[in-house]
Amino acid sequence: MKGDDIDDSSAPLIEHLAELRTRLIRSVLAFAVGMILCFLVAEPILQFLSEPIADVLRARGEDPRLIFTAPQEKFFVLVRISFIGGFALAFPVIAHQLWRFVAPGLYRSEKNALLPFIIASPVLFMIGAAFAHYVVTPMAMNFFIGFSDAIPALATILAGDDVGEVTEVAAPAREISTVFLGSVRESLDLSLKFIFAFGICFQLPVLLTLMGKAGLVSAAGLGEMRKYAVVGILAVAAVLTPPDVISQVILFTVVYGLYEISILLIKRVERKRNDDLRAQGLLDDDEAGA
Repeated sequence: MKGDDIDDSSAPLIEHLAELRTRLIRSVLAFAVGMILCFLVAEPILQFLSEPIADVLRARGEDPRLIFTAPQEKFFVLVRISFIGGFALAFPVIAHQLWRFVAPGLYRSEKNALLPFIIASPVLFMIGAAFAHYVVTPMAMNFFIGFSDAIPALATILAGDDVGEVTEVAAPAREISTVFLGSVRESLDLSLKFIFAFGICFQLPVLLTLMGKAGLVSAAGLGEMRKYAVVGILAVAAVLTPPDVISQVILFTVVYGLYEISILLIKRVERKRNDDLRAQGLLDDDEAGA
């Protein structure tokens, strides 16, 4: 098809392997540079990621500090932060190298179709990560840390005593008491789980729209699968979020909203495809409606 040809850059296998090696070397170098840069500022990044739990502790009148229980724990936490941050910094370079390697084998129309999704994917991931950090993580931290106070208070209420009086009188007489001393590694793990879970879930419109462009799914089919999608999203929300209803409801609401947005995007793709086929005389109105 004229105007939609593959680029004239055919090369033998050995040249493709050499180019792949060059692309990989550049990607690894970009990752190494990004990791070193992030390690230099790993402590401020850790402070930023720990801010939700610090805010919860300040609101409870407690000291907003995290502890490490092994000499090497904080060092490896900073290395982990620099590893993830280095990949994030190097992602534009890695994506560009991947695109330069794959693009010569694509038709021009395929390039034009894929490029918006390549740009939209990291943007949606950042939106999901920001939503997790600023909305979901503080709510989850507040639930988990406050849970230790909820059980004694509930027991006191069931016993018919005043919560404040029992706390003041009985606290010194208790043999065992619990207090939250947050671990740097465990707290970071929980924050990163939320960030990656919501970041990946926000890729749903990209994935479904690409499948719609490939003809693997349709807007009508996704509409008929709504009830199954609801069950699946609820299951995912139960697995990816802590066992508190609020976080699960938030994740379900967000992901289901993205599901409906995906249906609208696929309808737009199908409408554009039908218009192109109709302009070429390959589709009439009856076939388009079917």
